[in-house]
Amino acid sequence: MLYKQLIELFDILDSPKASGAQVVEYLNSIMPGCKAETYPLEGPKGHTDMVRIMIPGKNGKTNGGTARTIGILGRLGGLGARPEQLGFVSDGDGAITALAVAAKLLDMQKKGDFLEGDVFVSTHVCPDAPTTPHDPVPFMNSPVETWQVNKEEVTDALDGVLVVDTTKGNRIINYRGFAISPTVKEGYILRVSENLLDIMQTTTGRLPQVFALSQQDITPYGNGLFHLNSILQPATATKAPVVGVAVTTETTVAGCATGATHMEDLDSAARFMLETAKMYGRGQCELYDAEEFARIQKLYGNMEHFQTLGRED
Repeated sequence: MLYKQLIELFDILDSPKASGAQVVEYLNSIMPGCKAETYPLEGPKGHTDMVRIMIPGKNGKTNGGTARTIGILGRLGGLGARPEQLGFVSDGDGAITALAVAAKLLDMQKKGDFLEGDVFVSTHVCPDAPTTPHDPVPFMNSPVETWQVNKEEVTDALDGVLVVDTTKGNRIINYRGFAISPTVKEGYILRVSENLLDIMQTTTGRLPQVFALSQQDITPYGNGLFHLNSILQPATATKAPVVGVAVTTETTVAGCATGATHMEDLDSAARFMLETAKMYGRGQCELYDAEEFARIQKLYGNMEHFQTLGRED
């Protein structure tokens, strides 16, 4: 369980003074000298604090090993929408969940449990992000652009990526808890990973939930097309397979709503990602079928143009 980490992080992040430095200090209190860093990222509407943590595996690349590296990215516009809204907003769920996984992994290492592969966790901390109109409910905006965050989070070192993000402001998935997406890779929306479905039903004790994607959802922001939200934006910046882990609700909830964070749902999503990280590094979990992907590319060609802004006539 990750309730302890979630509660401790919520106490840090539910504040107008929340900062990346406070998060790094917290992570160092768990394991002094851990590979956690923070730095400001300037954007067109202000700045945010990037937070990145590398948790080395016993056979990970950072130790000269061969085990695969998984990225766990917490997507959001901001943790708060001050001064318009006071308190931690629903949009912050992705950040706190990703950071809780990092904190749990550090605690595991302190106790002697090391994963096989490296785990890279990243998000950003902004207590006063702007909002923007959106149908059916307002979106949280961000002081920085999506491509800026992608540049900091998505690296060639990642062999697979899980992106956790609040996905409540829609009518696509009407379920309280979390849901996963089909795997997205190089412009293709692929079949849902059977391994992830197995892990999901094991960690939740329920039938797995999957949310639908449209082709527009996996294209970059800024092309004028409708997007469910930013959950699959990292897929526009990598060749690695990417899966969205959406924190969801039965009703439509605005990202800028306060009092809408449910710890039990965040714990479920965090445990799912933790178990996936364990199995992925050991080679016991695949996010996509490599042979089938090669076959679909042979039959239908390259789809990487969907990772770009496209073209204007």
